[in-house]
Amino acid sequence: MYRMVEDFLKEWNYEREATLKVFSQLTDETLQNEISSGHRTIARLAWHIAHSVPEMLNRTGLNVSGAEHSSPAPSSVQEIISEYTLVSQSAADEIKNKWTDASLLEEDDMYGMQWKRGATLSILINHQAHHRGQLTVLMRQAGLVVPGVYGPSKEEWVSYGMEPEE
Repeated sequence: MYRMVEDFLKEWNYEREATLKVFSQLTDETLQNEISSGHRTIARLAWHIAHSVPEMLNRTGLNVSGAEHSSPAPSSVQEIISEYTLVSQSAADEIKNKWTDASLLEEDDMYGMQWKRGATLSILINHQAHHRGQLTVLMRQAGLVVPGVYGPSKEEWVSYGMEPEE
């Protein structure tokens, strides 16, 4: 749980850049790939990451710009990147301008439970990282290069002239 807005904003900046790094490796041709029938496609998973930001944070009274939760996933990587860029910056701006460290202790009704805002911010980051991890598995299956987020990816180890670990 975050207790200081500035701590969240520092981590959010890293996480948003990591998400954009992953999204930048997607291609329009692979957006409709899915692991199996009835599961999210690459496009739907990336779109879920993007539109979950306003869906979650607007439950706290913020006014984060972005697509409606039920809007269909676009067929263009650039549209996904543009939307995520918008919502992730809007989230940072709303939090920076409207919340204080004391605000992080306030509670909101989140999906039928009472969550402190500092906990909501932690869950938002964990939610994004969770789905970004799922996305990288789908990317591997689609033959896309997976960038490192919390350490080098297999391709990055090779580019550093090192043997990738098994």
